[in-house]
Amino acid sequence: MKEKFYITTAIAYTSGKPHIGNTYEIVLADVIARYKRLKGYDVYFQTGTDEHGEKIEIKAREEGISPKEFVDKITKEIKKIWDVMDTSYDKFVRTTDPKHEEVVKHIFKKMYDQGDIYKGEYKGLYCTPCESFWTESQLVDGLCPDCGREVKEATEEAYFFKLSKYQKRLEKYIEEHPEFIQPEARKNEMMNNFIKPGLQDLCVSRTSFNWGIPVDFDSKHVVYVWLDALTNYITNIGYDVDTQSETFKKYWPADLHLIGKDIIRFHSIYWPCFLWSLGLDLPKKVFGHPWLLMNGEKMSKSKGNVIYADELVNIFGVDAVRYYLIHEIPYSSDGNITYDLLIERINSDLANILGNLVQRTITMGHKYFNGTIINKNVQEPIDIDFLKAINSLEEKIDQKMDNLAISDAVTEIFNLLRNSNKYIDETMPWILAKDENKQDRLMTVLYNLLESIRVSEIFLSAYLPSTAKKIKSQLNNDNESMKFISDNEYHLAEAKPLFQRIDKEKFYQEHNIV
Repeated sequence: MKEKFYITTAIAYTSGKPHIGNTYEIVLADVIARYKRLKGYDVYFQTGTDEHGEKIEIKAREEGISPKEFVDKITKEIKKIWDVMDTSYDKFVRTTDPKHEEVVKHIFKKMYDQGDIYKGEYKGLYCTPCESFWTESQLVDGLCPDCGREVKEATEEAYFFKLSKYQKRLEKYIEEHPEFIQPEARKNEMMNNFIKPGLQDLCVSRTSFNWGIPVDFDSKHVVYVWLDALTNYITNIGYDVDTQSETFKKYWPADLHLIGKDIIRFHSIYWPCFLWSLGLDLPKKVFGHPWLLMNGEKMSKSKGNVIYADELVNIFGVDAVRYYLIHEIPYSSDGNITYDLLIERINSDLANILGNLVQRTITMGHKYFNGTIINKNVQEPIDIDFLKAINSLEEKIDQKMDNLAISDAVTEIFNLLRNSNKYIDETMPWILAKDENKQDRLMTVLYNLLESIRVSEIFLSAYLPSTAKKIKSQLNNDNESMKFISDNEYHLAEAKPLFQRIDKEKFYQEHNIV
């Protein structure tokens, strides 16, 4: 049996169309899921939409439609963008799904019956966009610490979850499982800023709006967003309080919750305590990824600095956008996107390093040997390090991917591609072609290059799936070995450009960009 790997993204909030920064997460998750499949894992990749809450009720009212009509419209938009980005999710979930709503009611009742949820009154400072209550000391300059917007005083009857009951257990668990919250800076932030100062019981119901899952034993209350949203990770793989499906037994606990750094508190504090209340194991890892900034600033519609993924794909193509997102955002630091940087990366890495290598090599294969290349095995000292680089690629990528250093992993592939271009310059096939006595050496050089491209293509399929298919088609070779093999045979198809270089000045003029 294959080893299982269950990966989730945060479910996207259906308040509006996701921008390129929101889209980064689904692409990152897709790369991880594709790579795990490539390595033989039984992968289950889940994403979807978070569709309840006061903000949605307000926006729907402003548009003169029902909340359900509003979320149906936005969910369709989100799913379309996830599909445009060529993501390979296994399930797209919605929190308005009747089965999810039914199980959330059961979960709430179970927690209430065992004393983990109790009725009280909430007085606090409430941020509507974040749907979060704050204390005075948690505010930053009197504003919401998450989004920087104004908060308002709110008092209402509410049900509370006994978060404080699990504080010591959570502290102990995080200390004994240093891999649970990553990167380490996020773990330290959670421990020092939230857990050790003391966990306050959590408001898990609301009465001031209606757009939510009703508490079935107290109809004026609806289940508050985080208890509703977080439980999607279990409800959609077949969990219910009295029965668990075979799918749930197979895939839980999740191997990785991939989320934005701004919501790591909910996943690393609230979620573990909810799971313990239900008697369930915790996910193995919660990774709070950094943000993608626009010209060094967080994207927001109010600033007018928002770019949308589908618009970029229409201009540059899906794999160019995927590559930028994967490559330009480091493991734990925020990344930046500008048109200048995007064009520079397309021209230097995709058109030059990758595209030029593939086209040159296949063109030479046709020119010198009518497209049929086998290994004549006329090796020279220069080949030793080159073949070693091909054979070490898998181990290097595995190490980076295991540590979730996705940008570093794709860089390893491009290091081999750079090495391959250097190998062409050093072996000079065009000189070998002029010497009748060097034809076997020439074919050996081309064979080595084709093996380098073939191995690179296999790994690239996780990062740039469409481009990998094009390369595979041009190589016309189905061998799936992740190492150099000495007895392969190539019958090359026609060489076609993979990426076109972009003239930056012409691009700016055509798109009216100042």
